[in-house]
Amino acid sequence: MKIKFKIWQKIIIFILGAIVVVFTSIFIFISQSSRKIIYTNALDYSNALAKQNAYQIESWLNNDMVIARTLSAAFLEYKALPFDKWQGLIRNMYSRVYAENPQLDAFWDSWELSNLDPKWDKPYGRHFYIIYKDNNVLKTKAELRSLTGDPVTYGGMKAKGFESIAEPYISVLQHGKMMTSLASPIIENGKFIGLIGLDLVLSRFQELVSSIKPYPNSYAFLISNKGIFVSHPDTSFFKKNINDKLPELVKQEKFMEKIQRSEEFNFTYKNKNGETLYYTMAPIVIGKTKTPWSLGIVVPKNEVMAEANSNYNLNFLAGIIGLLVLVIVLFIFTNYLTGPINKMTKLLQEVATGKVDKTMNLNIRTGDEIEVMADALSASIVGINNKTEFARLIGTGNLDVDLTLLSDEDTLGKSLIDMRDSLIKAREEENKRKAEEEKVKWANSGLTLFAELLRQNNDNQSKLGDEIIKNLVWYLNAIQGGLFIINDKSQHEEYELIAAFAFDRKRILHKTFAKGEGLVGTCAAEKDIINLIEIPQEYIEITSGLGGANPNALLLVPLIVEEEVLGVIELTSFNRFKDYEIDLVKKLAQNIASTLHSVNVNSRTSELLEKSQEQAEMMAAQEEEMRQNMEELQSTQEEASRKTFELEGLVNALNASAYLMEYDTKGYVLSVNDSYQAVLGIPRDKIIGSHHSQDLKLADNQMISYEQFWSELRRGNIKKQTSKFTINGMDHKFLETYTPIYNHHGEVSKILKIAVDITNA
Repeated sequence: MKIKFKIWQKIIIFILGAIVVVFTSIFIFISQSSRKIIYTNALDYSNALAKQNAYQIESWLNNDMVIARTLSAAFLEYKALPFDKWQGLIRNMYSRVYAENPQLDAFWDSWELSNLDPKWDKPYGRHFYIIYKDNNVLKTKAELRSLTGDPVTYGGMKAKGFESIAEPYISVLQHGKMMTSLASPIIENGKFIGLIGLDLVLSRFQELVSSIKPYPNSYAFLISNKGIFVSHPDTSFFKKNINDKLPELVKQEKFMEKIQRSEEFNFTYKNKNGETLYYTMAPIVIGKTKTPWSLGIVVPKNEVMAEANSNYNLNFLAGIIGLLVLVIVLFIFTNYLTGPINKMTKLLQEVATGKVDKTMNLNIRTGDEIEVMADALSASIVGINNKTEFARLIGTGNLDVDLTLLSDEDTLGKSLIDMRDSLIKAREEENKRKAEEEKVKWANSGLTLFAELLRQNNDNQSKLGDEIIKNLVWYLNAIQGGLFIINDKSQHEEYELIAAFAFDRKRILHKTFAKGEGLVGTCAAEKDIINLIEIPQEYIEITSGLGGANPNALLLVPLIVEEEVLGVIELTSFNRFKDYEIDLVKKLAQNIASTLHSVNVNSRTSELLEKSQEQAEMMAAQEEEMRQNMEELQSTQEEASRKTFELEGLVNALNASAYLMEYDTKGYVLSVNDSYQAVLGIPRDKIIGSHHSQDLKLADNQMISYEQFWSELRRGNIKKQTSKFTINGMDHKFLETYTPIYNHHGEVSKILKIAVDITNA
């Protein structure tokens, strides 16, 4: 028999039992893990503290090294000055740097004698200068050193040729204080010529290192590249070498090799007293030197574990108290939880039977997931009510109703909306189909109507145009229209308005447009429709063929037969022309063009027949008249030949006795006769194309008269003037007559100048 439990019983039995088991397991795991984490964090803290303070010491030393490096670069620039002068500048610079950097004890520079004295040919020997503090008083010293050979320390710096830091040493000048020196070489063209150095008292590092104490019995120490303790809390280690004080540690951990390789490392080490110590070492890299120092922190392991054990005891006590509180809260929560669940269970049972109405609602405000569940159930009931009403309205044919989805995952709501959208789409497609059928019916009716109009009026162009444009305006609900037909009788290709209709009445207008002129001419030239919308108020007055109204749409369609534009239909409307209306007009334009072409052909045939009859009658009369004219023409030709011969003689005489030159209307030479070219002594190709004003120097008032002279010639006035000029050193005087020459259109096409030499007259 299966035992049934209520929710509160299941919570007490299963959850409380699980909590006790899980809580105990977690407590044991967390306690063990926390001890390990505390220990690890303590070591990480020590590592971070070592790196942080190593970086501080490194930044101090690097800042001082920058000073040495900057001075070496600066002194290299001063080297071009005389030795005594740039030595004075160096001393002044040392004093200023001293004032800004009180942590520095001494500045010194060493210059190779082979660089200072060209006669010094030995690879050793140097000039040494130092400025130092003695009881806070600046003192200086200058001397020659290494005259018999370089000492080991200086020789090593010289051979390396890069920045260096000296191993800590006891300073005589500072009365036994531990110091170090930073040195930066002076290199010129790859050659070592000197060294700039700074002396530092290491007492400020001792103060910093002594302050590093992450745990009560922990301590820090600073060690040089060769293993000398720069600082250590145990005075027996201070100034000593680690190889002498801790030889086992150095050998076991390869201590000095790691320091000299600038490694960051840590390890545990058991000392002679059996105490386990944690060592963490952080490198200190100084400038471009290759002798790094290192900062170490030593932490006793038992101090770290003491904190972890204390934390374990506190966690155990807190766990017991927490478990008791959890049991009490669990009992209270169980009663709080089951009440709202019972209400929701009752409501769900009613929904399961199909009972859903607007009165079914839950008002549970627990502020947790139960409240969310209750609100979700209430929302579901509201959603079911809305969907029921939605389906009912759709069933009545109301497809405009909308439904608010409960969420993006509301499958039922989406299905109902899809059903509504499908019904709407079906209705729209039905309406669209009906609209298309109406358009086709409308277009077919229009084609039938205009086919009858074209058939009835195919013998009268004027009446045909009136009927076409009137019925087009009516059928398209336009406001006005016009029909332009090409005028064959015009000298230029023009389109003349033969029919206009507007506002239910025929309009009498007379308008013509050349091909390419205005919208009508443009439509004819491009052989394509023009459909304008949103026309400005004054636009139609300027470019349209009808004028008067201010339409919102303008449609022009060419009437084309065999690539020939016979005319243009122009329609205006307050409404935009629809695509199917434009298609109808395009189809009608083809039929209208064909009919107009037939009308024109018939009309021309009739005219030709009438003209042929008239011409037959005239032929007989003209034949006699032609015979008489031939006789007169023969005598005229004889007279013309005689006058031509006389004219040629006159021209030859004129060429022989005068100088002739022809200009275009702008004053450029077109031709010159041989006599004039010979007198001028200029090649003909240089005269042709030159301007009348060439080589003339005219004042402003003369230029005005000159322009007036040519302006009167272009108007057809004959002008005379006397000109004086020098040719090949001889003065000449000419009487010049300028005569305008007209073309067959009666326009002045060129100017003939006849010049007569009157030099000796």
